[in-house]
Amino acid sequence: MNLKNKKVIITGSTGGIGNSLVKKFSEGESKILATGTNEEKLNKLKNDFKDIQIEKFNLADHSKIDSFIDLANNKLGGLDILINNAGINLDSLTIRLTEENWKKVLDINLTSTFLMCKSAIKKMIKNKSGKIINITSIVGHTGNFGQTNYSASKAGIVAFSKSLALEYAKKNININCVSPGFIKTEMTDKIPEEYKAKLIGRIPAGDLGTGDDVSNCVAFLASDMANYINGETIHVNGGMYMA
Repeated sequence: MNLKNKKVIITGSTGGIGNSLVKKFSEGESKILATGTNEEKLNKLKNDFKDIQIEKFNLADHSKIDSFIDLANNKLGGLDILINNAGINLDSLTIRLTEENWKKVLDINLTSTFLMCKSAIKKMIKNKSGKIINITSIVGHTGNFGQTNYSASKAGIVAFSKSLALEYAKKNININCVSPGFIKTEMTDKIPEEYKAKLIGRIPAGDLGTGDDVSNCVAFLASDMANYINGETIHVNGGMYMA
């Protein structure tokens, strides 16, 4: 896979999967702008990967997304690949879930993905090509106890990406999803061991996945090897869910 000098935006770059994405594309000698909300973690990322650029940006500030894409485009000297990886979860049983927390999760996970894609596609049309990879989740396909807001947001990304792919395939822009299962991250580290053991028991592969499992798949979709793949979701879940 040739990713050398490809100009890439990675959102949610300071999390477990985000770190793996930065590592993968850095190894491929891509030109990377990594973004997130935690300045300390962004600076550590920059220290670990000297050649990347970083930019603190909160995707909840929807009014500034166009300006952010303009900034990224200028910093990178163009835009070839957008990876929408940022997301939040505010879990609760539905009868206890507040409208505020419903909207917060949908605003970050789904609406921000829409706005980032909308703005990035304008640049990609001018470039006459582009790749967008949206990170969804297994729970967007299966549902999950206490995650009606998160599941809805991730399922929405899948349907949105399919529609977007239909609209822009003729512009040589590929929009696909990667849907991770349960991956070893800070989030899964907080799962009680008893429940984690039961969770792993439901995974045919017999273990949680890694950030590298996800980033390898994303890199493939971002490469020229995936030029004829559009509107698809690739599941990275050890066989826990099969479409």
